[in-house]
Amino acid sequence: MEKNLREIQHQTAADYQAEPFEKVILPLGSLESHGPHLPFGTDSLTAYLLALEVARRVPKTAVLPSLPYGMSEVYRDFSFTVSLRPETETAIIGDILESVYREGIRRVCILNGHDGNIPSIEIATRTVKAAHPEMKIVSVDAWWNTLEKLLPPDFFEVWNGLGHGGEGELSIALALFPELCEPENARGVVPRLPPYIDVKWMFSELTDCGATGDPTRATREKGIRMKKILVETIAGVLTALDESGWDYRSPEVKERNLRGSYRNE
Repeated sequence: MEKNLREIQHQTAADYQAEPFEKVILPLGSLESHGPHLPFGTDSLTAYLLALEVARRVPKTAVLPSLPYGMSEVYRDFSFTVSLRPETETAIIGDILESVYREGIRRVCILNGHDGNIPSIEIATRTVKAAHPEMKIVSVDAWWNTLEKLLPPDFFEVWNGLGHGGEGELSIALALFPELCEPENARGVVPRLPPYIDVKWMFSELTDCGATGDPTRATREKGIRMKKILVETIAGVLTALDESGWDYRSPEVKERNLRGSYRNE
């Protein structure tokens, strides 16, 4: 195994003492079916490898081990699914953040690869932030939605590239871990859901193969472009935050803070 000091799990106490990091990226994933063409750990692998690419571009940044399980109950009709209860995952994320805080780290970026994790991220981060207001926490809750704002509207061919194991996810997987992908087996179903409302589905109500969207339109070339834009964007935001001392307060709040607490007015 090749040692990578961007990976916290590779470091020794001597490494950390010699070159301490100031901020961490926490990748979150899942273990569940992504159809016949992607590995069960797609969400974890994607989040972790993207996090390493970001950390490589931002000084004094290191990556925590990826959390390989998520809240995956709605995918349980397809093997192989291992799921955490929402309260369990919320507690795990909260405990990790509390541990990082205890270690003196005040700047955290969460990079999430799985839709079922989003509610737990919200609850855990808000709770920790309220307990430690000086802690700075940012989150990429859904990289696929972030990409939607960064790519041309005609970049994807079907369903805007969306889908669990769909065009976008297989494309970026082909750029990050092609040796684990089997695009020749690609298959998915584009759901026909009612507009304007959020249907609380079980995944087996949407697809018969464990994947949605159209992964047959995926290409490595698309994935390479997706990876480049996404990594550069996240790294750019973290760099800008570093330059500002992670002070994202509005000018009005800064001025008021100079005068004293809200409660004194």
